[in-house]
Amino acid sequence: MTQPGDQRILYRAFQFTLEIDGIQNARFQEVSGLDTTIDVIEYREGGSSNLGPLKFPGQIKHSNLSLKRGYTDKRDLWDWFDSVMTGSTESYRKNVSVIQLDMNGQEVYRWNIFAAFPVKYTAPSFNAKNNEIAIETLELAYERIERS
Repeated sequence: MTQPGDQRILYRAFQFTLEIDGIQNARFQEVSGLDTTIDVIEYREGGSSNLGPLKFPGQIKHSNLSLKRGYTDKRDLWDWFDSVMTGSTESYRKNVSVIQLDMNGQEVYRWNIFAAFPVKYTAPSFNAKNNEIAIETLELAYERIERS
């Protein structure tokens, strides 16, 4: 528990790593889409309509998780997407962890994403006028998220 006057530790957005089904050192440039929304169900109750509707939590919705990395000769992301695209139902769902690291590279906390599978693959854009690294993107749908 922080005491008055204690400095809060702020973590840097570039210090993270990813695990896909326990595989460490999955190097990515950007991870986004750690986003969950709970729908609101409104209910009008007789006699209290002047106060407005009652509100209850409804269905949970997750954004797609977007993974971006420099394009390499590794085909692991493409092969995973291809297995879903071609109808393979064996082991196409994977658990993914996004891990926040401190300045010493030690794990601070993680988001665990469960039953993820690829829903969109974007190959690198090519432009002879630029000298940027080619980036590939994989979007994952998932069923559940927890933070530990």
